[in-house]
Amino acid sequence: MKTKFETVGRRAGLLGAVGLSCIVALNGFAKEPPKLSVSDREVDRSAKATSYASIIKRVAPSVVTIESTRTVRLPQNPFFNDPYFRRFFGGEDDLQDNSRKFRQEGLGSGIIVSEDGYILTNNHVVDGADEDGIKVSLSDGLTRFDAKVVGKDPRTDVAVLKIESPKKLPAITLADSDKLEVGDVVLAIGNPFGIGQSVSSGIISALGRGFGILGREGYEDFIQTDASINRGNSGGALVDAEGRLIGINQSIASPNGANAGIGFAIPINLARSVMDQLVVNGRIARGFLGVTLQVVTPELAESFNLPDTSGALVGGVQPNTPAAKAGMKAGDVIVDFNGKKVSDSAHLRLMVAQTAPRTSVNFKVLRNAKAKDFTVTLAELPDDLAAIGQDNPGVETEDSQGVSLEGVELADLNNQTRRQFNIPPRIRGALVTRVDDDSNAAEAGLQPGSVIMEVDQQPVADLESAVDVIQKSKAKRMRLWVYNQGATHYLTVPMKKVKK
Repeated sequence: MKTKFETVGRRAGLLGAVGLSCIVALNGFAKEPPKLSVSDREVDRSAKATSYASIIKRVAPSVVTIESTRTVRLPQNPFFNDPYFRRFFGGEDDLQDNSRKFRQEGLGSGIIVSEDGYILTNNHVVDGADEDGIKVSLSDGLTRFDAKVVGKDPRTDVAVLKIESPKKLPAITLADSDKLEVGDVVLAIGNPFGIGQSVSSGIISALGRGFGILGREGYEDFIQTDASINRGNSGGALVDAEGRLIGINQSIASPNGANAGIGFAIPINLARSVMDQLVVNGRIARGFLGVTLQVVTPELAESFNLPDTSGALVGGVQPNTPAAKAGMKAGDVIVDFNGKKVSDSAHLRLMVAQTAPRTSVNFKVLRNAKAKDFTVTLAELPDDLAAIGQDNPGVETEDSQGVSLEGVELADLNNQTRRQFNIPPRIRGALVTRVDDDSNAAEAGLQPGSVIMEVDQQPVADLESAVDVIQKSKAKRMRLWVYNQGATHYLTVPMKKVKK
């Protein structure tokens, strides 16, 4: 049975996936970060608690229930746009817009993080809600406020709300989520299924998780926990054994939608950095390096003669970007970012994104298994990454007969194939026209429409040179540098007999 990743907000009717819409911010709020209570020391791991009652009594008032409503309009009957239909059943004035509207209700949780009313929650809890359709209820179940959206960031699934109260609100204390360890005791607090505020306990099962829940443009660094998280817990609090906020409950992995002991929360350090930018600037400005990053697999580590699989492999460098100007190249393996070890490509991507644009940062890379240092001034992440490095349609090249590499057919590039697969003229190599589903190449990730630009560190300009290098290769695993769908990356394919 296939495992599903489900956000744990509840919505009556249609529930859309977390979108990649533009960041939204309202004007009129303070231009300084919220005043937070922060305790950045590590949790006391020597303490042995027999009850968490006193902690829950202190923390529970900071966790709120969020109700949202949105107006959904169903499209009108298409016959109303047919002139023949109008001829017999009425004109413009007779046939009014017959689209139907209904109100869709959603339920989630949130956390009060400042005494003056700032609340953290998930973007998907309030996404698409009507301007006046968000209500916040305190834990007593009686006190209710209208809430305004300060800002939303779909790429991290974080949203910031603001409520106005004549009294100071019970703000939670924030911990430093970078100091968490697997095995730490955690408590999840929220309003699952709308039954009322509930608490569940567990431990941190893993750190730095990322499963593509937020899409290709999302930034994931989830805390994984076995504390029960269910629908309605979205946006609720994940706290440590001392009642300090360490994360915002986000989703569960489950084969059937029920809790299966695998829940995810957004680390509070990430959520806090997003909140500060939304409150102060009304938008998110992320650092941008200009490289395509890959995971270093054991096969790639062996091919590049690396000591282990840590670091981030540069699959390609986009033209006229900070990385290109600094001299980075495809095949570099970034192992250190500003003095911090890079564990993998997702880790580096997150660190770059969390660094302010125009910041000068130091990178250490392994190039041909030798250390090399770079100083790079980051740019700001553009809204449209797909537009970077794109060129005009290519010129005609002579077509050649395809050859195959154990289930892979190759051909020369020409005008037609360049247009078909949107391949810019700067890309040179051999076009992959077919890949057998049961081949090693398919398992390695090679796809039709890809262009092989390099074989075992040797550039190939066309079909003939690609065949020549492939036939002469004596490697057990052939390393290919490939262009596909606007990006370049490396892959390794076990060497087999070449068909002639």
